[in-house]
Order: sequence, then structure tokens, then C-alpha cells
Amino acid sequence: MGKPKSKSGSSKKVQSQGRQIVPGITISKKNEATVAPELADVLFDLGLKLEEKTDLPVDVQHVLAAIVMSAQAGEIDSEKPVIATDDELVSKLSRYVKVLFEQLGGSEL
Repeated sequence: MGKPKSKSGSSKKVQSQGRQIVPGITISKKNEATVAPELADVLFDLGLKLEEKTDLPVDVQHVLAAIVMSAQAGEIDSEKPVIATDDELVSKLSRYVKVLFEQLGGSEL
């Protein structure tokens, strides 16, 4: 499982260029995700937890996609920081990870 690639820059600039999904993750008008560098380890740790919960080879791209899908469904708060030890978040994301694997067969996102 690889670490996410992140784009750096001031949070003020990132906020003006897109919609905040959760603190540290924004989506641009072109549907491109920007991840703050400080979330790299959190996404990696969530990937490990999701691998355990789903028995699927989850990588950080799957985690990021699951976070975006969950946010778009209104299941997670856009103001609440993402924490790898949040069992409720892991449960919510596991459903979306399973959907991703069902729809894409685990293909690279």
C-alpha cells in the first residue's frame, strides 16, 4: 500500500480553489482531489484498518475515494477531522471500499 501524493500550498489557496470534503481534503471544480501533507499517514493508517475490516487490498486511493463518496452522501461532517482511530468512520468507509471493489474490481482509481 503506497502513501498518497499530496499537493502542497496554503490552505487559504486550496479553499478558494475547491470544496472542502473534510479538513485537509478538497475537490476542485475539475473533480481533482487535493490532500494536505499532514493527512498522508492518516490515510495510510485508515487503509490498513480498512484492509482488516474488508479483507480487500485497500490503498490510499481507495480510502480517499471512499471519503469523498461518504461525504457526498452526507455521511461525514465536512468540518470534522479525519482520524484513523475513529471506528464509526472506518465502518462507514468500509461500505464504500466494498462498492469500489465491486464496481471496479480493485482497479487503480
